[in-house]
Amino acid sequence: MRRTASDFHAQSSQRLQSGGCAGPGELPTSPVLKCQAPERQAQTASMDSNSARFPIGTPGQPWTAAEKAEWLALQVRRRSYADEVLARIDALRSRFDVTEYGRLDYAGEQFPLVAIRSRGWRDDLPGVLVTGGVHGYETSGVHGALQFAGEHAADYAGRVNLLVAPCVSPWGYERIHRWNAEAVDPNRSFREPSPARESALLMQLVAPLRDRFLVHIDLHETTDSDESEFRPALAARDGKVFEPGEIPDGFYLVGDAEDPQPEFQQAVIGAVAKVTHIAPADARGEIIGTPVVSPGVIHYPVKALGLCTCITSARYRTITEVYPDSPRATPEQCNAAQVAAVRAAIDHALAWQGVA
Repeated sequence: MRRTASDFHAQSSQRLQSGGCAGPGELPTSPVLKCQAPERQAQTASMDSNSARFPIGTPGQPWTAAEKAEWLALQVRRRSYADEVLARIDALRSRFDVTEYGRLDYAGEQFPLVAIRSRGWRDDLPGVLVTGGVHGYETSGVHGALQFAGEHAADYAGRVNLLVAPCVSPWGYERIHRWNAEAVDPNRSFREPSPARESALLMQLVAPLRDRFLVHIDLHETTDSDESEFRPALAARDGKVFEPGEIPDGFYLVGDAEDPQPEFQQAVIGAVAKVTHIAPADARGEIIGTPVVSPGVIHYPVKALGLCTCITSARYRTITEVYPDSPRATPEQCNAAQVAAVRAAIDHALAWQGVA
């Protein structure tokens, strides 16, 4: 039986009323220490409680414009990109060059896309690209990137050129969602022509510098809502059968299957292990359905999938995956893990620069 938007809204509202944090249209009080459980509850509420089927669309049939509009009508603003991200970037303007590299317009809502760049950029220095918030709901990716820029970037002044795009998908940040307003995943859209404006604009920013980066680290999270909400939504959107998976408890990395750089990946894992726990392999020797190649590391074909780490020719590239829903990790640890990963990536690359 096909579920409607009104069914979805009634179920979601009922569950939200039982939580103690921000509901639809309300904003949490803290940009970093967000009250995670009810937000996850709000996302999980979109699922049929008796099945793994997403409550929008007809099983086996991809969404049409009508289903996408039905889905979009249910997305509500839960936090402020201006207050929690842009304000923190503004506070860094005395130390960095800040560039607006594009602007999104979704039904009249304007989102400036902003990057932080080393002041006094030098052509003789290697570049480091840090991206966060490609999936807007992955909070520590955004705030970890900002924390690195604010508290640690000075350690690399005169050693590297830094380019930090801390929140690639601000609409998703505000809605706490993986997709953009057009039900497109920006992190499967780094290709030409891109179906996501967020991805296209970041590629335009990076293109003139593509071959000048030594490091690109893309900051992400794996959350319980990936399994309860977003993967079922993806299956429904594409008219496919949802196959349940398993969420790993801990931090892991995704390297490029075509250029894995194992020593680099393990240097990052080693640094993060001092901050938070590393995800173990499951009983099949996998993490999220992919074979573990070394502790805490899996590989994806990043270019074939259109992932963000394919947009440069950097020798050292990786995707971080923090697990914020673990009872063994706090929001502060999640942000600190992202910072530790960025620092370790740069430190390893600089130590091995020029070594074949």
